[in-house]
Amino acid sequence: MKRLILLLALSLSACMGEMPKGVQAVDNVDAQQYLGTWYEIARLDHSFERDLEQVTANYSLRDDGGIKVINRGYNIKNKTWKEAEGKAYFVEPANKDGTYPGKLKVSFFGPFYGPYHIIALDKTMYNYALVTSGKEYLWILSRTPQLTYPIKQELMSQAKALGYPTENLIFVKQANQVEYESGRHVVH
Repeated sequence: MKRLILLLALSLSACMGEMPKGVQAVDNVDAQQYLGTWYEIARLDHSFERDLEQVTANYSLRDDGGIKVINRGYNIKNKTWKEAEGKAYFVEPANKDGTYPGKLKVSFFGPFYGPYHIIALDKTMYNYALVTSGKEYLWILSRTPQLTYPIKQELMSQAKALGYPTENLIFVKQANQVEYESGRHVVH
């Protein structure tokens, strides 16, 4: 577990720079609506989540106004649950309406912070999000263990247009997941 946290901290602190060219964080994120559990639908491969399935991120409010982060996933090789606790803070001041630009910094280890940028968000219901922390990191998140095919494809299309290698996305298995084959219902 300590190795997981250390790798996460080192990986994120190494990429705490600017957003990739053309990538912008969304504006007007309601922090209260963003709290809660998010399921990882897809991600680009990286060492600190390798071999993990059933990955979730749970966000709750901290006493200091920040966000408590608990990332959890099941390691299919070791057959053990891995959990990392961190903290996150919005990096820009609140807008006049109390919302924030979707730029946060997150730490899982001491004083080292990495970026967490929300680059797409279902602002109506906060049901899905596209998140990055640099050119090599990308996550598709959902409030439910599954995301409909059209929404998943739209988020992948947005990511591809921004230069992310979406052909390398790993689709994360969640508990009780039903696999749907797209297109079978279409008659040519």
